[in-house]
Amino acid sequence: MALESRLHSVLAKAVCDCRSECIALSGGLDSSVIAYLMRERKPRAITVIASDFEAPDLAYCQMASQRFGLDLKIEYAGTARILDCIRETISILGNFNDIEIRNSVVIYLAIESARNLGFESIITGDGADELFAGYSFMLSKQPDELEREQRRIWDVMHFPSKKIGRRLGVRVESPFLSCAVKEIAQSIPVQQKVGILHGVKYGKWILRKAFEGSMPDAITWRVKAAMQDGAGTAGLERLFSSTMPADIFGDKRDRILKADGVLIRSPE
Repeated sequence: MALESRLHSVLAKAVCDCRSECIALSGGLDSSVIAYLMRERKPRAITVIASDFEAPDLAYCQMASQRFGLDLKIEYAGTARILDCIRETISILGNFNDIEIRNSVVIYLAIESARNLGFESIITGDGADELFAGYSFMLSKQPDELEREQRRIWDVMHFPSKKIGRRLGVRVESPFLSCAVKEIAQSIPVQQKVGILHGVKYGKWILRKAFEGSMPDAITWRVKAAMQDGAGTAGLERLFSSTMPADIFGDKRDRILKADGVLIRSPE
């Protein structure tokens, strides 16, 4: 309990040090913890929802904003707008990895919305998954293997939100990446970052326990969802696969591979 209380205090201080009055809120654990810690400041919260696809974040962000009394801006984005923003996201990141772009376009839309609302900065939950073993692929690893994997990730972790924010002229603040939070997170044994409740294995265990009771249980024990899944941009994969016939895709893929040595994995 002492370690959970210390983590709570250190993270509260990191959030207090952030100057922005705007949060990128997905309704997941990380952004909801920040929203809880900022509740007395009554920040503006922004949630991005792909209006043409299923987006589970919608219910959770509404739950969090109602619980903490936040002014919530739901940024609904149709497919045409998402595609325009994808072009901008690719230009900024210099990357066309489909999964990364589906995730990164969500934060692009959130930062753009913050700028349009007149905010010069926005707070994100970047870093929590990397520091507290939040990714689903980590849950199957043995403790020693997970520890090695975490240390590898800590050496290479980077966050597209920083590049996007610089391009759009909006400062991105990430309290989970403060020196104090990183220090305590990196000192916590991996056995305290993974736990089982009602037969379900969870990452970020100690973070969940540190804020248990401070937010709705549905959020505290929400299973990790990537931004593309929560916001709905994962639906783009199905869209592109359904709009390009397999024979046309196969022909284009083979010609590009022969001409450029690049294997295109999917119509998207």
